[in-house]
Amino acid sequence: MKRLILCLLLLTACKPEATVPLPVAMTADSTGYFCQMNVLEHPGPKAQIHLASYPGLPLFFSQVSDAVAYLRMPEQADAVTATYVSDMGAAASWANPGASNWIAADKAVFVVGSSAKGGMDAAELVPFSDRTKAQAFADANGGQVFTFTEIPETIIAGSPTPESSDFAARLHALPAAPGD
Repeated sequence: MKRLILCLLLLTACKPEATVPLPVAMTADSTGYFCQMNVLEHPGPKAQIHLASYPGLPLFFSQVSDAVAYLRMPEQADAVTATYVSDMGAAASWANPGASNWIAADKAVFVVGSSAKGGMDAAELVPFSDRTKAQAFADANGGQVFTFTEIPETIIAGSPTPESSDFAARLHALPAAPGD
């Protein structure tokens, strides 16, 4: 969480001469960073992250939750210059989220914990530019509305937590030493 807040602070503390890159429209050549599949072929919201080392060449994500997981990875060391997410309030439909209806992630609100499945058929964070539309989506599909910085760490990429009984059971089932 601290890393994410630091990234957001760095974005807002940019020098006046530095420009925040604009979002890039998805095309048939846009592939997901983790899955390497065409992002336009998947339903649900998408994300793009711009890095200082690769100006004009954003990393695309088939799911918003994947992008948030990427931003929170301790291994991610490049300077993030911008993060954009699909505005699902402006999307034609869940199947067609749009190629260019982007909103800065720090300006969006997200429905967390809904029944909606993202591009990789996993739980998804559903971004909106309008809190009223986000709340209407949550009312219809379950979930709660959060800002970008409020997204709970425990739901990102379905990561197990030590409190998870399944995780704890699997951990205790491991042998104490190799060969046990």
